[in-house]
Amino acid sequence: LEVAPELPGKYMVIKNKIEVIKLIITEVEAYRGEEDQACHAFHGRTRRTEVMYGEGGKLYMYFIYGMYWMMNIVTGEKDVPQAVLIRGAGNYTGPGKLTRALGLDRSYYGEDLVTSARVWVEDNGTRPVIKISPRIGINYCGEEWKLRPWRYYI
Repeated sequence: LEVAPELPGKYMVIKNKIEVIKLIITEVEAYRGEEDQACHAFHGRTRRTEVMYGEGGKLYMYFIYGMYWMMNIVTGEKDVPQAVLIRGAGNYTGPGKLTRALGLDRSYYGEDLVTSARVWVEDNGTRPVIKISPRIGINYCGEEWKLRPWRYYI
């Protein structure tokens, strides 16, 4: 809940074999670990969520619907599995459309945003007005968690 509202307006930078792509992060959602029924860590530590239990600054990538990779930035301290889902950047709205367009996949799981030569976040000096709402697409969790205003967007 500290990192998520700071991300919209910053650049998500992807360096591939051809170019460096800088997109302004436009939408994110916070996930608060084992107490958050909408968070993957709610069910405890698994092979899938292992990176979430490490130091913040790494990417947690997971596959959904048999077609989309979701990109999350781990934000908690060691053994505190918190993350921020990147829902939109540039003209890409929707986390699956974003990762598909940028070619982000399982190979980015655990990528360190501090030391990586192929993906990182940059401050661009702007401070846009951030709007807040409940998270999207988490009808499976209880009302208490579904209604938390943990979606931040421009």
